[in-house]
Amino acid sequence: MIAVFVNCATVIFGSLIGIFFAKKISKNLSEIIQNAAGVVTCIIGIQSAFQYKSIVVLTLSLITGGLLGAWWDWDGKILSLGKVIENLLNKNSKKNGGKLKEPACSEWNFAYAFLNSSVLFCVGAMAILGSFKAGLEKDYTIIFTKSILDGFMAITFAAAMGPGTIFSCLSILVYQGALTLLAAAIQSFIDEAMLAEITAVGGALITMIGINLLGLKKIKTANYLPAVLVSVLFSALGNFIPL
Repeated sequence: MIAVFVNCATVIFGSLIGIFFAKKISKNLSEIIQNAAGVVTCIIGIQSAFQYKSIVVLTLSLITGGLLGAWWDWDGKILSLGKVIENLLNKNSKKNGGKLKEPACSEWNFAYAFLNSSVLFCVGAMAILGSFKAGLEKDYTIIFTKSILDGFMAITFAAAMGPGTIFSCLSILVYQGALTLLAAAIQSFIDEAMLAEITAVGGALITMIGINLLGLKKIKTANYLPAVLVSVLFSALGNFIPL
C-alpha cells in the first residue's frame, strides 16, 4: 500500500502547486493552460487507445459500458460525491469561523475537477498493472513512475480546473488500494490480451476528458467507466468467439 500513498501524495502536492500558480495568472493564461492540458490528455489517451487487440472488443465495450453507466448514472453520482465533499469543506470552514475565499478562476468547478481528475488518474494500464506488481511482487516501480506523471498532470489540472483535483487522491486510495489488496485474486484472470483491451478502453476514456477540456463536446466520461469492466468480459469471450 505504500506505493498508493506515494501516488496520493504526489497528486496532492502537484495540485497545491497548480492552485498556487493559478492565482498568479490571468484568465487568458488560464485558458491556455486548459487547452494545453486538453491536448496533452488527448495525446495520452489516443496513445493508449491504439494498444487494442480487437477494435470490435473496444467498440462493444465502450457502447455497452456507456449504456450501463448512463443507466446507473455514474457521472451524476460521482459529481454528487464531489459536491458533497465541497459542501462539507464549506460547512467546516464556516464552523471554524473561516471566511470562504473567492476562487482564483471564476470557471473553476470543484465537482467537475474531482470527476475528471479521478477518471484520469484511475483508468489505464499503469494503475492496474502497477497495483498487481505492488500487491504480488512488492515491485513499486510502475506505481512510482505513475506517481511522478500524475503529479505533473495534477499541476496542470489543478491550475485549469481548481481544488477539486486534490480530492481525486481519495479515488486513487480506494481504487488502487483495492486492486493492490485484491491483486492475487484478480491477477489470475488477467492475461496480456485482456490488459491490452483494458488499456485501450482506458485510453478512450482519457481522450474523452481531453475533448471536454478543449470544449469540443460535453461528454459524461464517468458514464463510460463500466466499459473497463465490460472489456474484460468481451476479451474473455473472444477466447471462444473471434471478435
